[in-house]
Amino acid sequence: MANIKDKSWKSHLGMVIVYAILIVFTVLAIYPLIWLSLNSFKTTTEFQLNKLGLPGTVERLNADGSITKFKPTVINYVDAWTRGKFPILIFNSVLYTAVTTIVVIIFSFMSGFAFAKIRPNTKTTKGLYGSYVIGILMTLQSIMVPLFLVINWMGLYDTRIGVLIPYIGIGMPMGVYLATEYIRSIPSALVESARIDGARYGKIFTSIIFPMGKPVATTLAILSVTGTWNEFMLINILTSNDKYKSLPVGVQKFAGALSSDFGKQFAALVIGLIPMLLFYLVFRKEITKGVAAGAVKG
Repeated sequence: MANIKDKSWKSHLGMVIVYAILIVFTVLAIYPLIWLSLNSFKTTTEFQLNKLGLPGTVERLNADGSITKFKPTVINYVDAWTRGKFPILIFNSVLYTAVTTIVVIIFSFMSGFAFAKIRPNTKTTKGLYGSYVIGILMTLQSIMVPLFLVINWMGLYDTRIGVLIPYIGIGMPMGVYLATEYIRSIPSALVESARIDGARYGKIFTSIIFPMGKPVATTLAILSVTGTWNEFMLINILTSNDKYKSLPVGVQKFAGALSSDFGKQFAALVIGLIPMLLFYLVFRKEITKGVAAGAVKG
């Protein structure tokens, strides 16, 4: 009986420690977002006087004896939205992210199906698949200059298509690798049975392979959306006109000439964070199910 009580006490203590650690990490993750959001409603002067408090909770005694009362303000968001040209930047980011994600997922699964089930053991397949795997090892910094030269030679510099082609190409190696390895785990008997029934490869792909690959498609979507949305270096060398740039570039503007205007800086950062937060809130169930299914499958 004593041993049972001792085990029960240790189990409860372990749960308390686990929950305490989770609470600490949750606070560390959420507090910076709350702090950023609250300070985006302050003027620069109020922020310098009150960095940790709520907006509108401090007063300043002026030299003439008068008192200045600070109030929460939304003018930071208005100025950041206007100066940062956020409408066109958000449109570009949504366009780049949506097109890149859709194309990478579809092309990766098509390539993976061909490599894993249609012609899996030929030298050509092994060579092409190996070239994709090598692409995973290449860093963005090592291909920036060649990409710029090729895009410029093709006459696609400062165009949206000139941004989309490299984005899709950079996302394909990891996509092809994940899709191929996942499709290899699907029983070949399913494909063979469908072929015996007269189904063509296109029908097999749309009716069997792609629906079964939803966990990998979810993983690819997460990687592609977050990577493309937050990409900063490449688009800076492929475009010079603001109407082709993306949201991270607009946020970066406030780290230059407006670096001392903290209110507008914080407002710009909040505007940049909102789309990714909405993406997670809207698709959190699909993301969790996809990742969990992929873990179980693996």
